Formats: sequence, structure tokens, C-alpha cells
Amino acid sequence: MKTTPLAILIFIGLGLWLLLNPLENYFHRVDAEPRTVTARGDLAKDELNTIEVFRENSPSVVYITSIALRRGIFSLNAVEIPQGTGSGFVWDARGRIVTNYHVISDASRIQVTMADGSTWRAALIGAAPDKDLAVLQIDAPANILKPIEIGNSDDLLVGQKVFAIGNPFGLDQTITSGIISALGREIKAITGRLIHGMIQTDAAINPGNSGGPLLDSAGRLIGVNTAIYSPSGAYAGIGFAVPVDIVNRTVPQIIQHGRVIKPGIGATLADERLARRLGIDGVLILTIERNSAAEIAGLRPTTQHRGEIVLGDIIIEVAGVKVNSYDDLRSELERFDIGAEVILTVLRGGESQNIQIGLTAIN
Repeated sequence: MKTTPLAILIFIGLGLWLLLNPLENYFHRVDAEPRTVTARGDLAKDELNTIEVFRENSPSVVYITSIALRRGIFSLNAVEIPQGTGSGFVWDARGRIVTNYHVISDASRIQVTMADGSTWRAALIGAAPDKDLAVLQIDAPANILKPIEIGNSDDLLVGQKVFAIGNPFGLDQTITSGIISALGREIKAITGRLIHGMIQTDAAINPGNSGGPLLDSAGRLIGVNTAIYSPSGAYAGIGFAVPVDIVNRTVPQIIQHGRVIKPGIGATLADERLARRLGIDGVLILTIERNSAAEIAGLRPTTQHRGEIVLGDIIIEVAGVKVNSYDDLRSELERFDIGAEVILTVLRGGESQNIQIGLTAIN
């Protein structure tokens, strides 16, 4: 009798079933049950502290959307396009929000989303671009405004534990932890000026964290997360925050005046390129305003005599701190209040002199 292909297939299938059926019964058991849960025990103190820091501070952190107006290619209709996101935090119970200036610098409209999910249109009160800080205003009710607790940054230590709360890549209400990796760093603001005294941390900071708070282990604000160092644009273990001592001096001025009122001496100073060309190590005074603090103190400007340039005073120290450039001088003067009396050390005719000067407000 000739065997057909169909019969061969049936025979093979029957054989496979007889072979695999015992294995099926072996691997799949009807008496399978969930494993017994092992008791976890108490959370570690470090874990409890992290949980508490997040629980207490996350209601203060907001999500900021920067929206730009664009006109269509084939029409004149303006279209609102979200162009970036960032973070911020509640400064006070009157609805003021602090964030980075670069988060909102190009925005036509700014939107703030609170921790409860409610969204509010924000107005720009003012900014300090040189410090990469801005203050917004929202008209949210007081019951959802939880001002963040303010710490200080003059006694921070390398190795101290820190937390960052923000909205990395648009994922809101995210906490990361790390340590202070270094202090006294310098980075450039959007204006090109250096921000001195920056906090460096390895707490994960990614795009979208900008403007959010850096907190110490007591849950106090010690910095505003501002920038990352990353060849790829993502987290690479190096983030920077503006110290809270700068924030706490700057924000009240923005609220009062819409900008920072800077202390100065009433003189025009040479930029770094001119100073390098002249071989000057310090800050050369070019001109002095009439009736200014510089004129009253007796500082000397650069003049021209019989076709030759006579260099004016060269400022080399502010209150004992050496300054090599205009940027150094501005940063040192900004440590003082308007009206403060400060000792400038200047080079005059090759000899150094100490001159006392009262700082005045400049634009």
C-alpha cells in the first residue's frame, strides 16, 4: 500500500504531540501560586529624607512653557507654537515665579503649570540676563501657591548632598539627587558675561530642568539650576546652579524695579581688547562723568596731551580683591550695595594708591 503525503504529515504530527504533551504537562502546572511576599522593613533614614524633601517642595515647583508667535508661509495668520519648556518655583504667596532668563527670553507668551495641573498665563515682571534670572507673575489663588524655603550658599561644602526638582524632557515633578561637586565655578550667561560663584553638582540635570530649584538635605533652596556641560545635550554628570545668595539679592530688585539696579562709580572703562592692546593688567578708566562718584573721589581719566595719550588710573583691586578685567570689576562691585564705601586700589604713574569711593546706581 502506497503512503500518501497527507498520511505522512498526520503521522509526524501525531508523533510530535505524543512527544511534547508530557513536556506541556511538566511546564504548565495548575497548582501555580503567587510567591510569598517578604516583609520590607523600615525605609532607611536617607530614603525617608529624600521622600520628605520631594513631598515638601514639589508643590513649589512649576512647569514653564515658552510659546512663540509664527506666521504661516502661505498666510498671514499668526500661530502659537511651543518652542521650549523649563522649570521654575514659587517665590512668594503673591504669585511670583522665579526661573532662568534663557527659558523665557524669546517667548511671545509664557504658560505656567502648577503641581496640581492647573495652567496659568504668566506676565514677565523683569529679568537679570547677566545672572540668567527672570521673575514671572501669575494670578493663581493663594491656596495653590507654596513659596519655596530659602537657604544660603555662602557656607556650602563640596560633598554635601543636594536634590534637583524639575521637568526634564517635559517629565514634570522629577527629583534627582547627588552631591556638590565643586564651588566657585564660572559659566557664561546668555549675554556673554560670566556668572561667578556657580555651584557644580552631579545631580542629574537635563533639558527642561533649567530654572528649577537645587535644594540641600533640609529642603532649602541653595541654587537655581541653570546649565549643564554635555557634548550630547543630555546628562553627563556636570550641572551648574546660580547660588541662592545671588538669587536672594537679585529677585527683590527685579520685583521692585523690573531690573537690577547695579552699583557703579560713574566712569567709562576700557574693554578687555583695548586693555590687551595697551598691555594693561587691570581696568583702565577712559572717561569720568561730571559730578560722579569717580570725580568726587579724585579718580583720573585717560587724556590726550600734545598728541600723546596719557593713561588714566588703572583699577587693580576692589576691597583687596584683584581684578584683571571689566567683568571682574563689575562682579566685585555687585557684591556691595548702592551707597557703600569701597576702597579701590589703582595704578597711577606706575605707583599704587588706595582711593575710597561711594558706589552709585547706574543703568
